[in-house]
Amino acid sequence: MESRTLSRKEIDELEARGCQAGDWSQILVKEPFDIKRFRNVSFSGAVELGAFTAKVKLSSGIEQNCGLYHCQIHNCSIGSNSYLSNVAYLGNYLLEDNVVIENCGPVMVVGTSSFGNGVEIDVLNEGGGRSLKIFDCLSAQMAYFIVFYRHHSALIDKLNEIIDGYTKTRTASRGTIGTGARISGAGRITNVAVGPFAIIDGALTLEEGTVQSSALAPVYIGTGVIAKKFIVLSGSKADQSAILEKCFVGQSVKVGKQFSAENSAFFCNSELFHGEGCSAFAGPYTVSHHKSTLLIAGFFSFYNAGSGSNQSNHMYKLGPVHQGVLERGSKTGSFSYLSWENRVGAFSTVIGKNYANFDTTDLPFSLIRESGGKTVCIPGWSFFTVGVKRDGMKWPGRDGRKDAKRDLIHFQVLSPFVIGKMLRGIQLLNDLAKSASDGQETLNFGGVLIQKKVVNTACECYETAIRMFIGDCLGRKLDELKNCTTLNEVRSALSRTVDNDLVKWVDVNGLMAPESVIAEFVGNVAGGKINDIKSFDDELLKIHAKYDEYEWNWCARLIETRSHISMREMTAATLVSLIEEWKAASDKYNVMVLDDARKEFDVQSKISYGIDGGASVRDADFSAVRGTYDGNSFVKGIKEDSVRVEARAKALIDLIKRLN
Repeated sequence: MESRTLSRKEIDELEARGCQAGDWSQILVKEPFDIKRFRNVSFSGAVELGAFTAKVKLSSGIEQNCGLYHCQIHNCSIGSNSYLSNVAYLGNYLLEDNVVIENCGPVMVVGTSSFGNGVEIDVLNEGGGRSLKIFDCLSAQMAYFIVFYRHHSALIDKLNEIIDGYTKTRTASRGTIGTGARISGAGRITNVAVGPFAIIDGALTLEEGTVQSSALAPVYIGTGVIAKKFIVLSGSKADQSAILEKCFVGQSVKVGKQFSAENSAFFCNSELFHGEGCSAFAGPYTVSHHKSTLLIAGFFSFYNAGSGSNQSNHMYKLGPVHQGVLERGSKTGSFSYLSWENRVGAFSTVIGKNYANFDTTDLPFSLIRESGGKTVCIPGWSFFTVGVKRDGMKWPGRDGRKDAKRDLIHFQVLSPFVIGKMLRGIQLLNDLAKSASDGQETLNFGGVLIQKKVVNTACECYETAIRMFIGDCLGRKLDELKNCTTLNEVRSALSRTVDNDLVKWVDVNGLMAPESVIAEFVGNVAGGKINDIKSFDDELLKIHAKYDEYEWNWCARLIETRSHISMREMTAATLVSLIEEWKAASDKYNVMVLDDARKEFDVQSKISYGIDGGASVRDADFSAVRGTYDGNSFVKGIKEDSVRVEARAKALIDLIKRLN
């Protein structure tokens, strides 16, 4: 229904109810217009009002008639069935339908704003040089290219051009508060775009930002939050006096309990509490739960920070210009310390005070620790631990995103990205051992010390993982070939679709792919073949969807390299051998993980139980709280997996023999 001006009688009645306007002719209303739903409202500028006919239930549980009560409104359009009460000032906003704003200080747009879009943050390197323009469609992958590919000036120029173009579409002199949004008890909101169904409850100050909420995944901004120059994406929650300045908060991220951050980006499903982030580039599933924990000038991904984790990026020479990388799945123990520059290999654990600069990228699953003032590395140490197994199981289940997923993620623990590192790791460890002099017990590699006696164990660990990876890939491929009737059909289906070598893979902030594929994509962006955000996202989505194809081609080449035979000539005996190796490796892995889990039920684990009794009370108390080893759900799952491996190996071998 079209809007209309007020009649003289309606104006008189509104004024009798304490309402006023600088120019009543600029106040437009829609039918049905109910004067009883307005009291003590001061209008200025052009104001358009929707129809107010419904009731709204407030957070207190009380129902009220929709309408405007005790408010100052300037140059706004207010959607139908909204409720505004005790709003000190609402200026230059478009409110969609069913918005609630109550008991708030000023909510206003001043001048022209891009609402946090286009704000540059000095992420990863506090000294600058890796600035990232944040915006409300930013993905983990686009951020990765902008931050890490500074050497590719054409790419950076193109991506900034795309972002600048998008930012212009978000620039306006009026802000929007989306359908169903609720704002209550806020102190001051300036130049903030608020998406549908967002809840802002008790925030102190919000300035220059976007709260990109949605019906499927509302955003919650809670008590005491201060956020300036920020973007918060769908499904996220900032609460309990969190402080954010020049920050990007991705989808389904939780920030709270006095966590403070500046010049930082946190991507999907991260959780940040108590501690501090400074120039942190936090990829998906970055977790920091503890006080006195600092994430500074580092790249983190699928990462867990122990209490008091700390890094140093300032050598007191040329400023805070140092940076570090902890590859996916890494952990830092309580009060661990890293002096940047460092690169920690995937799924590694760092403990103690480490002052050395080191690079263990090709030694994944390592334990990196301080010993006698030196940094010692035990390659492969964490592969057989319960923690890594649990991580691989829990990450997919903890994906809290409810609407379209911006960050593209591959959750695989064993992938060509990691297996490639293991292959290189085996080679470098053996080369180090061979080059050692007689009687030399310690090897020096990339800034860390490695005991010569652990080399064989590390290589055996990596070999176990490689055999598991090959068997998993081969098994999945054979599952697709159950309708084949001859071995030649299987050979043809197993053959590589591209003539590839064992190319290096990269982890693009959650998305894993061959380096050559990413290089081609980067070239297409830099060359102008990809000119907007949708095209960028769509092309990366295609790469994400082809993971299985890329993985199999890589795995097939690995099989050929190790067996010295092409897939088109593969024998049934070789295929059976690969499955048997997979079964043996999987059995070994499960046994060792179970042994690690059993430590959680030994005598040392029971020390603080049964406080007023003897051993029998201690054991009973422990069982009542922690359960038993055999009854533990994780342990049961591993044992069930061993049974599945047995059955699966038999079925696959039977299939191969039948075809032969």
